[in-house]
Amino acid sequence: MASHSDTLVVFFGATAGANGGKLGSDEREIILLVWQIVDLHEKKVGKLHRCLVKPDTVELTDQCKEETGLSLDDIVTAEPLDKVLQQFHQSVSSEVKCLGRSSYTLCVNSPLVVRQVLHPEASKKNLVLPEGFFSFVDVRKEFHRCCPDAGPVEKLTVSSMLDLRIRLHHKFSCVETVKYKFDSGTCSKAEPVDSETVIRARGLPWQSSDQDIARFFKGLNIAKGGVALCLNAQGRRNGEALVRFINSEHRDLALERHKHHMGSRYIEVYKATGEEFLKIAGGTSNEVTQFLSKENQVIIRMRGLPFTATHQEVLSFLGPESPVTDGAEGLLFVKYPDGRPTGDAFVLFSCEEYAQNALKKHKQILGKRYIELFRSTAAEVQQVLNRYMSTPLIPTLPSSPILSVPVLATPPFLPTASSTRDCVRLRGLPYAAGIEDILEFMGEHTADIKPHGVHMVLNQQGRPSGDAFIQMKSPDKAFMVAQKCHKKTMKDRYVEVFQCSTEEMSIVLMGGTLNRSGLSPPPCKLPCLSPPTAYTTFPTLPASLSEVALYQPPLLAAPRPPQTPAHSPAHTLAYYPPQPHLYMNMNMNYTAYYPSPPVSPSTVGYFAAPPGAVAAAVTAQPHHAAAAASPVLPQPGALVRMQGLPYNTGVKDILSFFQGYQLQPDAILILYNFSGQCSGEALITFPSEELARRAVAERSNHLFYGQQVHLIFCN
Repeated sequence: MASHSDTLVVFFGATAGANGGKLGSDEREIILLVWQIVDLHEKKVGKLHRCLVKPDTVELTDQCKEETGLSLDDIVTAEPLDKVLQQFHQSVSSEVKCLGRSSYTLCVNSPLVVRQVLHPEASKKNLVLPEGFFSFVDVRKEFHRCCPDAGPVEKLTVSSMLDLRIRLHHKFSCVETVKYKFDSGTCSKAEPVDSETVIRARGLPWQSSDQDIARFFKGLNIAKGGVALCLNAQGRRNGEALVRFINSEHRDLALERHKHHMGSRYIEVYKATGEEFLKIAGGTSNEVTQFLSKENQVIIRMRGLPFTATHQEVLSFLGPESPVTDGAEGLLFVKYPDGRPTGDAFVLFSCEEYAQNALKKHKQILGKRYIELFRSTAAEVQQVLNRYMSTPLIPTLPSSPILSVPVLATPPFLPTASSTRDCVRLRGLPYAAGIEDILEFMGEHTADIKPHGVHMVLNQQGRPSGDAFIQMKSPDKAFMVAQKCHKKTMKDRYVEVFQCSTEEMSIVLMGGTLNRSGLSPPPCKLPCLSPPTAYTTFPTLPASLSEVALYQPPLLAAPRPPQTPAHSPAHTLAYYPPQPHLYMNMNMNYTAYYPSPPVSPSTVGYFAAPPGAVAAAVTAQPHHAAAAASPVLPQPGALVRMQGLPYNTGVKDILSFFQGYQLQPDAILILYNFSGQCSGEALITFPSEELARRAVAERSNHLFYGQQVHLIFCN
């Protein structure tokens, strides 16, 4: 019903827990509803209705018993909430009709009863509220606007405030509304976002959509496109979301829902900033804006698509029962800056029915890969596009599985070591700091950074160490940065900035240390290219060794010995990326190289050869015959590739999964990507081919900590 200013329904409610200013903060259910009709035109008051409500959990706190005067015996025989709401609707409609009117205005002495109690509980119980509960007037606010000098509002009753309003003939100036549903949309990075309107929700189920989060905050108005799901380094949801409300009042009410439940999980709610929201949800991509320009569309995200998948193949996979909006135009493939597909795509559907039909295709096969489908949001579309379009690229490999680079040459973008002090070292960076944060920290000095001149130092676990080195265009520029930026604040932490030489930077990036007591060289001349000395299965490298080959994780289906190029008789070595948890004693720095504008992005990773690496082979020249060796295996047996592992998998987890198959810890090789994180795959060496084939037959497609894993026999 539309509101009518001359007909009021004064409404009050109480819960089985906290009431008053903390009403709804403890997630307790409604036990009492009270309402009364007030005819302002005739200055008459209708009958007072008082209905008890039976909650699902029949339990009252002492505070509730004291404030309401109710006992358990009173509510045990009461009607449930849906019956009481039906009674409210019939009673109010009948009385309003008797007054010769068709609508009314709901009046409350606090928005908590509507926003924090009634709407959240009705949402959890899947109840449809009468239309009148989607707009209301807060009598206390109205009275304060009308009579600012009438004394503290808290000491006045609803009756006295309404009586004064009648005498003053005051018209309600602001009718508050509750949104029927959450409106999805995009957010520009240039859009101002008030930090007093943003919260961070943690502990969300991974499959939660923006609509699920809006339902958790039912009763509070979220800004259009105001739900941004956070993603981890692998592009998967990490159980967090940033939510932007229409004003600070709704944000403060959202904070009162800290540790309220979504299903069986409790959700933590904290304050956040507008900057954090824009970092996740803000974008500048015209492609995304055009894709999301269609209103009221359901978005589905597809993961694991074959890199060769076309629009038509995806449309055929979804089938005629789930038609995509505007055909191929409703399908957005996510790509790297150089145009390579990532295997992700977003699809638009015009209605919930089509989206549900599409979700039934979850984990069905397209080509030779199973495809994951789940609900998505406009903010997630923007975030995924931002992530991939700004992520440094790993160079594409040629047709050969081996990429050879000179072993004695310095890494790309790492300058020749010299004593020229044209670099600066940043120490004490926040661990969450990225390239954009450093460039913002540098301010006007960013223009003096050399191309590819920002180098972040990672620790043995592949995580930020808090250190970074920056190459400046001259020693004078480095000196100015050290003077101007030393102990400047970044994200509430002050950062130390020291001028240093290229030689000092190079030694640290290659595995050495730089501290107050001086410079310590790396453990060996080429720590990031030489195998650990603790493992002697690798032959001694001859002095003339000139090339090193690095396998990238997607090519590690099985160990393959490298082939010496026809134009060079020199020796070659190939190995897998490292296992950081096996190298804690090596004191090596894993280094990520980040580009500086305006050079196009690229990334180069250098890793120590892991123990048990299966791909080492050294071909000797005649005068090195004694050092010649055939491809080295850590132990005889058959190799199985394991795919679909959780990203926090350890060796013990895999041993437990293969209990009874006679595996040893050194037979397991977990593969890591260039960021030092688990790639979701592992290589398992079984004692025999028979045992390996049996494991593939018996354990493939079984669940591993809730995820389905696949086993592939490689020999």
